Amino acid sequence: MHNKYLVTDEWKIIEDRWNPSLHQGSESLFSIGNGFMGQRANFEESYSGQSLQGSYLGGVYYPDKTRVGWWKNGYPEYFAKVLNSVNWIGIRFRVDGVELDLAQLKVLDFYRELNMKEGHLLRRFKVEIREGLTFEAEVCRFISMKRKEIGAISYQFKIKGGDVPVEIIPYLDFDVENHDSNYDEKFWEGLEENVATQKAVIKARTRKLDFQVAAAMRYELYHNESAPLPLYPEESTRDKYAENAFTLQAKAGEKYSLYKYAAICSSFHYPKDSLVAKADELASQARRDGFKTLWAEQKADWQQRWEQSDISIEGDAEAQQGIRFNIFHLSQTYTGEDARLNIGPKGFTGEKYGGSTYWDTEAYCLPFYMASAGKEVARNLLVYRYNHLEKAIENAAKLGFSNGAALYPMVTMNGEECHNEWEITFEEIHRNGAIAFGIYNYVRYFGDEAYLAEYGLEVLMAIARFWAQRFNWSESKKQYVMLGVTGPNEYENNVNNNWYTNYLAKWCIEYAAEVYARVAEMDPAALQRIVAKTGFNAEGELKQWQEISSNVYFPVNEELGIVLQQEGYLDKEQRMADDLELSERPINQHWSWDRILRSCFIKQADVLQGFYFFEDHFSKEELERNFDFYEPRTVHESSLSPCVHVVQAAYLGKMDKAYEMYLRTSRLDLDDYNREVHEGLHITSMAGTWMSVVEGFGGMRVRNGQLHFNPRLPEHWKSLAFKINFRNSVLKIRLSSQDHAIEKLSGDSVEVVVHGETISL
Repeated sequence: MHNKYLVTDEWKIIEDRWNPSLHQGSESLFSIGNGFMGQRANFEESYSGQSLQGSYLGGVYYPDKTRVGWWKNGYPEYFAKVLNSVNWIGIRFRVDGVELDLAQLKVLDFYRELNMKEGHLLRRFKVEIREGLTFEAEVCRFISMKRKEIGAISYQFKIKGGDVPVEIIPYLDFDVENHDSNYDEKFWEGLEENVATQKAVIKARTRKLDFQVAAAMRYELYHNESAPLPLYPEESTRDKYAENAFTLQAKAGEKYSLYKYAAICSSFHYPKDSLVAKADELASQARRDGFKTLWAEQKADWQQRWEQSDISIEGDAEAQQGIRFNIFHLSQTYTGEDARLNIGPKGFTGEKYGGSTYWDTEAYCLPFYMASAGKEVARNLLVYRYNHLEKAIENAAKLGFSNGAALYPMVTMNGEECHNEWEITFEEIHRNGAIAFGIYNYVRYFGDEAYLAEYGLEVLMAIARFWAQRFNWSESKKQYVMLGVTGPNEYENNVNNNWYTNYLAKWCIEYAAEVYARVAEMDPAALQRIVAKTGFNAEGELKQWQEISSNVYFPVNEELGIVLQQEGYLDKEQRMADDLELSERPINQHWSWDRILRSCFIKQADVLQGFYFFEDHFSKEELERNFDFYEPRTVHESSLSPCVHVVQAAYLGKMDKAYEMYLRTSRLDLDDYNREVHEGLHITSMAGTWMSVVEGFGGMRVRNGQLHFNPRLPEHWKSLAFKINFRNSVLKIRLSSQDHAIEKLSGDSVEVVVHGETISL
């Protein structure tokens, strides 16, 4: 099912031949970013083939008016779109009058490399301009991790076959569009274009919300790396566009090096009236410091990041490449430096899903950032949700909930719901529970109970109020039920009593009550402030919560010894995913939605998602029965699915299944399992790959303030090594089939439990 065309290398992603049909997928795979902005691997020169132009800025979005056939009360007015922003990489070439375009010219040689260790994109190619005349180039670019607004390009080229004129046109272009625009409109309007010798600045604003962005460029041309050549370009502008154009009389066989520097500044970070001056200043400074200095900074920054976050797998190059690819993209998508930013499912690699925040952050991403980036970065992910609490209360009110009940959005940029599929917007409410679980997971991991009094309790109370209203009493069952929901398995809509949603809601209510009591004990003043702010009626509401949580209905099948995904699940024709023909996979691209909804097939972990969150609530035998029933019916057509199954399969000793699912999650994009990599990468599920390794094969759990390890490695892995930032200590863990070594590198003394044996470090 997968599409393997990349070279296996432990530190690099390599494409060693030119295939235009794979190019748009490679644009995703070879994307670069720095947490503040990102760039797909579009070519600098013109390209008339199939391409998704993509340059994205954190925090800058567009509220594209919702497009639905039938409007329903409660629908959001807009769907937020991550904007394709200024094309800052552009450099056109005309070689002896012929446009340099790999879609039109004969490509004689091609090589593309994403160097994950050092954080840059390299490309080499050779094309035939006409018979006897060739153009060959080596292009390197990166987005600086240290200088958040800076991108840099080194474009070195040679002509062979004669001395010819080469016209070179570095430019900046805001006249861009989103492929996913609902009404085919362009989202930017120009404000300013300034151009001078070897420099340009342009500024634009979004047509809605008035985000403003300025981009500045500088460039220099060298001949054989001597002094920069004097250039006398023709300067020109049009709306949202500025360029320099000059002609070089290129000598055959001689090396020319063009260095282009760009600075992009947005009103998300700077005052609007200072954007042009700031971008100009930063681009000028980058040119003065030079490409080699910027590159040295980039290497040093990535070395430091890898020092903490790297996972080493000895004996399996494909597995090694997969996990480093995932860690690389996570690290360049979110750095935790700005609590206003979060993690979009596609990061800075594509337009799909709007670039907004989903429940993926709390359910999948938080563990990676806790262990790899530390407490402050993880805390910022939670504070992001606290800052959106009022919007979550407004979202719930739009759907008829009251008394401070909060429904966090399925999709958001600013806390307001902006997803417009009814079965998601109104029904996939389990996202509320993932946010509560994120608070629990963070406090469990870091022991930061002060967070509960400062932020956590207020969020938990609002979520519990929502669940208390969303349950209703069933007179026939004499229990509380949850009707009309969609669980994590989106191939089932409008179901009653989804087990995962019911279980999570019950737990949320109980946890909110538990935290209320804890804050009352440790910080009475904080509790008094929260009660006054929220109008909480402790006696009445806590009693109601207790009544509901102790009487929740759960569908089960006693004969099989399993919980039911929802009422009526066994009424469906029971088939196994392996029964499906390859020509039918993925079913979401081949079946009608009606057929999918009536089938038993599961998109991703649903019941098993609950067993993953609450593993300690169930026996190993209960997990095994449910795993053996549900996994064979799961088609894993969500990127979030395989990782949960890795963790559980490894825990159950089903190592062949664990390894199969690990390759699927770690190489989901590299091998394009779901045939959709051209739309962008699955950034949030990449954190699930980290979970697969550390929690799955490493067997890491947090229990009673201690780290526990029960490792089980695939047979052919010689060793597995990673670092964990736990509470106030940094630990280095090396696991193998022969022995295990755990070393405290820094911080406080700590106890860890390995295969049940407590070890003091």
